[in-house]
Amino acid sequence: MDNPGSVPTKNFRLQGGRRSRQQKQPLPPQYGYGQGPQFFDDTTNIYPNLQFQGQPPGPATGWNNQTFGQPSFPGQQILGDPMAAMAMQYGQTLAGQGKVIVNEKLEKFVSVSKLKYYFAVDTAYVAKKLGLIFFPFTHSDWSVHYNQEEPVAPRYDINAPDLYIPSMAFVTYILTAGYLLGTQNKFSPEQLGIHASSALAWLTIELAIILLALYVLNIGNSLKVLDLTAFCSYKYVCMIAAVLASLIFSSLGYFAVLCYCSLSLDFFLLRTLRVSLLSQSTSDHYGGGSRRSLYLLLVLCVVQPFIMYWLTRHLVLDVGVQSNVME
Repeated sequence: MDNPGSVPTKNFRLQGGRRSRQQKQPLPPQYGYGQGPQFFDDTTNIYPNLQFQGQPPGPATGWNNQTFGQPSFPGQQILGDPMAAMAMQYGQTLAGQGKVIVNEKLEKFVSVSKLKYYFAVDTAYVAKKLGLIFFPFTHSDWSVHYNQEEPVAPRYDINAPDLYIPSMAFVTYILTAGYLLGTQNKFSPEQLGIHASSALAWLTIELAIILLALYVLNIGNSLKVLDLTAFCSYKYVCMIAAVLASLIFSSLGYFAVLCYCSLSLDFFLLRTLRVSLLSQSTSDHYGGGSRRSLYLLLVLCVVQPFIMYWLTRHLVLDVGVQSNVME
């Protein structure tokens, strides 16, 4: 038996064992601000009085310096405003209405769809058309083909008028004139503008006279203003050929090519416009309408060489003068 004052050894050992086992058990991880193991040291209060310069106090910033609670791009706040959205929608509506009005006004003077017809060309058409202008004597069929009362696109009909060749020939004529003026030490940017405005002025005067003559003489025809513009502008192709000939054969080559191109262009215009002017004339073949149309056509063909000479004569120098300039 044990003594009454002694402590039981067995119980003490068991309790001690329990205590030791309880002390050996790891504590569960605690998160937050409670007591527990920390993986990193708390450094938030090390520099309490430190202030970052250049960054005013404001809302907290997150990853990649993005501010929370504010729009991510400048226009987001405006787009989020209902009044601003209504104003933008109203502005888009006004812009659409203005575009429609401009197109309607433009269609009254120049139809875009009709203008596209004169530029519906391809490489084969351009090559054949240039050959027809320089060598029209072997061509037999000069009638313009139609498809359901509408003329066929120029790429399918070599006799149809186009504005691609005249526009390109006009630009090439201005550039060629600038080059020739440069060889004569007379080039200046103002000279290009003078040549362009002069050529356009003569073309405008020529078209105005033709339209006035058609109205005064009461000549019925199927020609439109753009058709006349195309036929009157084919002379720029001949002008380029004559000016380029002057670079190789001097003034003699210029006059030779100018005479031949004048003959070929007159033959081309006479055969092409005869179908449009004489076929629409009133009365019979020997009536007054046919004679007036024929006279007008002859005058138009006779005037072309003089206009070509007037616009290119100052670009050509004599042989002696050109040699002195080159020296």
